[in-house]
Amino acid sequence: MEKCWDLLEWLGPDTSTTVFMCLDNAADLVRASAVSRSWRRFVVASGFSKNLCLRICPEASNFTHVTKVSSSQKAVEVGSSTAIEWESLEREHRVYAYLSCCLVSSKGKRDCIVEAIRASSTDNYPLESIDNTLEPRDEVDWRPSYWSSGGQVDPEVPETLTYRLISKLCIIDEIKVQPFKAFFQFGDPIYSAKSVRFRMGHSRLLQGTGTSVTEGYAKSHGAGNDNYNWTYVSPEFPMVQENVLQSFKLPRPVICIGGIVQIELLGRVQKQTVDNMYYICVCHVQVIGSPLSPPFLC
Repeated sequence: MEKCWDLLEWLGPDTSTTVFMCLDNAADLVRASAVSRSWRRFVVASGFSKNLCLRICPEASNFTHVTKVSSSQKAVEVGSSTAIEWESLEREHRVYAYLSCCLVSSKGKRDCIVEAIRASSTDNYPLESIDNTLEPRDEVDWRPSYWSSGGQVDPEVPETLTYRLISKLCIIDEIKVQPFKAFFQFGDPIYSAKSVRFRMGHSRLLQGTGTSVTEGYAKSHGAGNDNYNWTYVSPEFPMVQENVLQSFKLPRPVICIGGIVQIELLGRVQKQTVDNMYYICVCHVQVIGSPLSPPFLC
């Protein structure tokens, strides 16, 4: 029987690393790690899964380490230092491979908003509050449902709407915003913005250790953008002056670390004839993505 050669041994570590770094699918790395013990040791020790995850989503670099917590919520590590180090590498390999698969998967996507936190201004609070943007209908009980900014003489004054997501870790790839058409005003004007931009991150005020976020955001309206750390800021997207749920696809999937999303509404296009002031009005917002499973904590 002819002697079998290990491809990794034949290529050498440098060439093998170059080949494995070309893989762009986490499933391929998982399959490669299952070929043999030597292949698994090479894949795990080289950190290919983490490297791939960071290429797909740079926000993952905010994770400082991966910890496995037992059912009693105590991290227990026994054995030699070498065994503990290898267990840590194995755990990191599994977590980043899973994250990479979630980032490219289209399964389980939904509207991830759980609560409206604040608007930078509100014209008629609480009747025109940000809470109305969570209602998919334009009318509720025969009354219009929408958020309205305060009026401005300068059409370039921006506004922000801030939301809390269902999980402190969500993968987001699309945000939808519907401008409001004032059907009760002459000409049915649509109070859209000129463009939108999106920020994702976590609260500074209720921050514990690391990047953790505590429950219980105080709902308010008015200025307060300094209360957040943003780990991602999107490009600017033009908005059309139409009363439809407009979809804004992000250039790539983003891990929202901390569960806070802010929508920046940039520029105003519509004046109100009563006071000759510019307003922005939004009737519905969705943040589309998938929450990561409970074992992942930030």
